[in-house]
Amino acid sequence: MTAASLSAPFLEGLERGEIRYQACAECGAAQTLARYACRACGSAQLQWRTAKGLGSVYAATTVARAPSEEFRALAPYTLAIVELDEGPRLMGHAAPEVRIGDRVVAGFFKFGDRNLVRFGKA
Repeated sequence: MTAASLSAPFLEGLERGEIRYQACAECGAAQTLARYACRACGSAQLQWRTAKGLGSVYAATTVARAPSEEFRALAPYTLAIVELDEGPRLMGHAAPEVRIGDRVVAGFFKFGDRNLVRFGKA
């Protein structure tokens, strides 16, 4: 299995306006980064689930200098790490007014040929 095929369910979810994550059938741990095994117990019994899109801001920052030419048109922009209600954390774009501790809801926006996550206040 390639890295691209491993993350395919997550990327397909984004295209449908969903946040997908892996949940371990053995211990129940949740993870957003696609892996071959559970980060908590090592089990390979992972299932893809769909998050409700609600969570709390764990960290946020404003990016003034885009990391690539592709994202320069968006700068300055806010990125946030959000702890989803289901447990895993996910980094995505965010409304400029979000702060650590805020309750947020996931939305999506088209950028080039893909959908990206943008969190806004719930």
